[in-house]
Amino acid sequence: MIRVGIGGWTYAPWRDNFYPAGLKHADELAYAASHVTTIEINGTFYRTQSAASFRKWADAAPDGFAFAVKGHRSVVNKSKLAETKEGVDWFFGSGIMELGDKLGPILWQLAPFKRFDRDDVAAFFNLLPREIGDRPIHHAIEPRHASFQEAAFVDLAREAGIAIVQVDSPKYPAISDLTGEIVYARLQDAKADEPTGYSSAALDDWARQCRAWATGTPASDPAPLTGAGERKERPVFAYMINGAKERAPAAAMALIERLGG
Repeated sequence: MIRVGIGGWTYAPWRDNFYPAGLKHADELAYAASHVTTIEINGTFYRTQSAASFRKWADAAPDGFAFAVKGHRSVVNKSKLAETKEGVDWFFGSGIMELGDKLGPILWQLAPFKRFDRDDVAAFFNLLPREIGDRPIHHAIEPRHASFQEAAFVDLAREAGIAIVQVDSPKYPAISDLTGEIVYARLQDAKADEPTGYSSAALDDWARQCRAWATGTPASDPAPLTGAGERKERPVFAYMINGAKERAPAAAMALIERLGG
């Protein structure tokens, strides 16, 4: 399954070009969730959310919808990831599981200054729960320092079953290897002068790449650091995020249309 969405749902410029005039702010999530198939909750990066909020968000989204949840900055900004057990446990105990069957992957976005330290990253991976109750938990990691662009990191993520985020960004390094049970993509190079963020040709290319990811085929640019890896079907979560954020909903809906609705 390929899901395409946006980051968050509260953004003032979307009230001019996405949300209908007069739509109540309280109804924005339900509207957004009816037009895209996944949303990355990034408010969880900045502050603790209540269990009641997670339940409310789950109720606002239709069946089959999935939320990705961004890990808290108190975890990913710590100098030693190996020392974040308390923060990881607190994060998962904060009410995330109230999303129920609408809980998608967990995103761990590292700070741009965080360099690759094999032992530290390996210890962090060991802290992440792979299931809670009877529900599997899928994790994705987005490194933002070029030191992660090496085979040792890819091998570590693959062994741990952690997806390396597929990045389209002018600022951050790209690693195309597929390593987890899912594919998590963050497309961050939308342009304000394109009504759909990305050009029609670029969206066609992203649709082809999403289909390739779903079959376990990595992107060829850049070339994978460790070869193709295991070719197997994977759920894909692709987010139009950052870049020209005002174009994100249009970009996501245009990509959904190309993927068959």
